[in-house]
Amino acid sequence: DGVVVSEKVKSTNLDVKIPESELEAEEKGAEEERPRESDSNILDVSSDYPRDKHISIQRHLADLEKLADLREDEKKPCPLCPEEKFKACYSHKLHRHLQNLHWKVSVEFEGYRMCICHLSCRPVKPNLVGDQTLSKMGAHYHCIICSATIVRRTDMIGHINRHVNKGETESRFITVRAPKSSYEVVKESATDVQVLPNHSTPQKTDSYFNPKMKLNRQLIFCALAVLAGERKPIECLDAFGATGIMGLQWAKHLRSSVKVTINDCNENSVTMIKENCHLNKMKVKLNIKEEDNDETVGNGEENSDTIEVTKMDANVIMHLRSFDFIHLDPFGTSVNYLDSAFRNVRNLGIVSLTSTDISSLYAKAQHVALRHYGCNIVRTEYYKELAARTVIAAVTRAAARCNKGIEVLLAVALEHFVLVVVRVLRGPTPADDSAKKVRYLIHCQWCEERVFQKEGNMVEENPYQQLPCDCHGSMPGKTAVLLGPLWSGALFNTGFLRRMLLEAVQYGLDETQPLLKTLVCEAECTTLKHFSTHSPGDENKQEECGVYIRTPNTSAESYLVHGKRKSEEVLRSAAKRQRAEHSAEHPPFYYNIHRHSIKGMNMPKLNKFLNYLSEAGYRVSRTHFDPMGVRTNAPLTQFKTVLMKYSTPTYVGAQAEGPVHLPGEIQVGEEVPAATEIKVEEPELVGDDKSGVAAAVFTQSYPAHCAAD
Repeated sequence: DGVVVSEKVKSTNLDVKIPESELEAEEKGAEEERPRESDSNILDVSSDYPRDKHISIQRHLADLEKLADLREDEKKPCPLCPEEKFKACYSHKLHRHLQNLHWKVSVEFEGYRMCICHLSCRPVKPNLVGDQTLSKMGAHYHCIICSATIVRRTDMIGHINRHVNKGETESRFITVRAPKSSYEVVKESATDVQVLPNHSTPQKTDSYFNPKMKLNRQLIFCALAVLAGERKPIECLDAFGATGIMGLQWAKHLRSSVKVTINDCNENSVTMIKENCHLNKMKVKLNIKEEDNDETVGNGEENSDTIEVTKMDANVIMHLRSFDFIHLDPFGTSVNYLDSAFRNVRNLGIVSLTSTDISSLYAKAQHVALRHYGCNIVRTEYYKELAARTVIAAVTRAAARCNKGIEVLLAVALEHFVLVVVRVLRGPTPADDSAKKVRYLIHCQWCEERVFQKEGNMVEENPYQQLPCDCHGSMPGKTAVLLGPLWSGALFNTGFLRRMLLEAVQYGLDETQPLLKTLVCEAECTTLKHFSTHSPGDENKQEECGVYIRTPNTSAESYLVHGKRKSEEVLRSAAKRQRAEHSAEHPPFYYNIHRHSIKGMNMPKLNKFLNYLSEAGYRVSRTHFDPMGVRTNAPLTQFKTVLMKYSTPTYVGAQAEGPVHLPGEIQVGEEVPAATEIKVEEPELVGDDKSGVAAAVFTQSYPAHCAAD
């Protein structure tokens, strides 16, 4: 039995042909040929499938022994080991060697065994002379699909699993769609999509789908629904489609109000998007040139249920075409696509972007934030809002380079993402106004007080004077750090958020409504108990970024006084006062109530503390950035003063809850501090009155000013 393989000493080629003995055995009979044929195909392989593979990939141990050409009376070398590693030996010893050292540690895939190989197959780095040498060491495996060489067995198993999850189950880099049984169908907001088994790992799949981003998708849908109510139809782009779930939700719910384009640069993702469109009974338009010849688009029918699917780079499609609504959701940062997004976006259009590089934005990798966003940040108590303002600053600079300004409609920073939605205002004047709002922030590292640097180009002699705190005077060395540049304007637009809430109620997005209510309260800097679906200042028309939007007039009853409408002067003054109230921006940043609590004191409940600050004359609200955060225009000193005033000592709360002990029963280490050596005379008790005892204990065990409070 001749073997069509070059001699071992003369060649170290990776790919050789299967022995002729195996080919002859396959052609012996029809009964034997059919199972061999079905087994030899990995997955629906055509007849012209290349039959050459590495000699370490075999079906049976007998095939490996045939390759070695075992003979009892002759010594034969191992076909998978170099001669210096394993010398030629007789058949019984070579059989044990092949079985124990090659076959038992092989990796199985579709009936084939990828045995371990010790040949000099892997190139190494150039030596000192500069010649490319081959490895003399190292056992490795040869991948049957892509011919890659993998050292570790566990890595080889993971490598094969990644091929299977991507649908690559043929060798020679031929990509084949995975069988239908391997897909999972996920339903979200009445939209069905097919996903691969590893859909939640973006590095290992072509169609990334993250169920945790459902809230993000619903917020973007509400923003698009608001824009669709202003003008119809609008052209919207999902630049990174993946499974196409977001674009499908747009087209399925908004219908003829939108013309949806889903783009992705990956061929497998584009194929899956088309399949998901058909799964949701949506028509697919491949591109503009094929519109007449495309069979999926019916003649004479409306294109309300038609989705355009494109396969090109996101920067290219945004350079070539204009859109009213663009959403960017790449893996990681989106700064590489901002210039293209603002280049052709239409006037008064909306650009939304989701940034998932939270390690850099949340100041865990500060050097990456400096590299991507050109911004210096540190970890602070308000780091999530700092991340949102960092992204908006990058968006502002990108828009200004295209002579466009922005109006921030929404900025959300949660655990997994940072979402920013802005409206585009064309012209150099809005661009200049927006660019002026990008400023540096002075942050005190001792008390965490912060203030935006004043406008102007003149160098200030002592920038510490801008901080409300006096840490620089009382502490040695430098106490503050300069952060930024950051966006210093508002993060929310109240009118836009209220209309988003109406859209969420209309489409039944229950998970989004609590967050939108919190955002409305945060934008108006009010507490949730004062929240109403329609603001008291609702008029027939509401001006927003130069656009007049009709809103429902629910305040008609307030214009009636004893059956008569108010006079025009009263209405005009009321509207002027309401515009002044809504024009006031919310205070920047927030304070964490736990971060500034006093040791040994029980701080009040958060909602009560908000009322205390409001009674003191400050604007106050909760924030979605931090569940224990308080957004207020009060300085940090006043914040701490009010917190101290309404905090109670820990042990007094314990006495109020538990039994009251007489002074004679009080232990030194429990109620009275050791440093306090004040002797208080025991008051006379009348009956069961013990109030005097409690007052005496409180006076002697805590400072006088706390007792007065």
